[in-house]
Amino acid sequence: MAFISSGYNPDKPMENRITDIGPRKYDEFYPPVIAKNKGKWLYHEYLQPGVIVHVAESGDEVFTIRAGGARLMSTGLIREICDIAEKHCDGYMRWTTRNNIEFMVDDKAKVQPLLDDLAGRKFDGGSYKFPVGGTGAGVSNPVHTQGWLHCHTPATDASGPVKAVMDELFADFQNHRLPAKVRVSLACCLNMCGAVHCSDIAILGYHRKPPMLDHEYLDKLCEIPLAIASCPTAAIKPAKVEVKGQKVNSVAINNARCMFCGNCYTMCPSLPLADQEGDGIVIMAGGKVSNRISAPKFSKVVVAFIPNEPPRWPTTAKVIKDMIEVYAADARKYERLGEWAERIGWERFFEKTELEFTHHLIDDFRDPAYYTWRQTAQFKF
Repeated sequence: MAFISSGYNPDKPMENRITDIGPRKYDEFYPPVIAKNKGKWLYHEYLQPGVIVHVAESGDEVFTIRAGGARLMSTGLIREICDIAEKHCDGYMRWTTRNNIEFMVDDKAKVQPLLDDLAGRKFDGGSYKFPVGGTGAGVSNPVHTQGWLHCHTPATDASGPVKAVMDELFADFQNHRLPAKVRVSLACCLNMCGAVHCSDIAILGYHRKPPMLDHEYLDKLCEIPLAIASCPTAAIKPAKVEVKGQKVNSVAINNARCMFCGNCYTMCPSLPLADQEGDGIVIMAGGKVSNRISAPKFSKVVVAFIPNEPPRWPTTAKVIKDMIEVYAADARKYERLGEWAERIGWERFFEKTELEFTHHLIDDFRDPAYYTWRQTAQFKF
């Protein structure tokens, strides 16, 4: 009766119902030149690092200025971005999937004033707020996960290593000296809500120890069946444990089966996984989504473990910097990092990059689906 008295009519459940709660339709936010020429673009060119022009059949042009951004931004910085868009772009701008900020103008005369404005905006420490680059044969802005700031199961930070690595790669963010694009990604644990499975170079946070068991509070904080069901490898089973002379309900973990994913901690806070010695970074390389020269590729592990070294992660940054320098000197034009490694052979890859090959790097995953699933758009009939 409460629903009827508030105006709900069970005979006409959709009457006066608001059904479109959420973001407005994306095409309402197109700049006029893009709305006018959608689907009618002839070609695009990189005028300089970070500046792209798209030319339409009508002869209209749109100039895109790409600036690096952060995944986590303050409200003040977002307001400043909006002010720049209002000043130069009639209020239009967009974010890319890699957290770049793109400002779009319809006249070449507007490009240089916008570039000058962006170059003149710096943080108090002296670094650029909106560095222009990330296009073409260079390093784009890394996409990354949440890390220590927000996530509950990270094995490493996200913003910290990305900042440290990009300080080393910043010159390649702002130029086109590489053989092809290089995509760097970070995921702070194996659950991988970042794109590290298919990036040229990937930073992966990795746990090496199973969860710790807080028997005293586990049954009070957790639903034990839920914690058991959350484990993808069936490594958890119910157990009776004696705590302070009393038998309590808890769980036991088969360490040999544990894959350190942290799913159990997601369901049960009495199964923490974070450990200073056990947590660190894995470096992966050779992945890509592009279908251009060869089929899409998964990244391969090339460094099995690097300890966390906050705040600057020097070993991780050096490994990635050195790898890119060798790739830049040895690869052919348009050749992605994984394509270069496969052409010279992965044995030579480890020799040239001076990375140690260990038994941890042997790819022994041979699920039948690995061979039978169609993994590429390069169809053969």
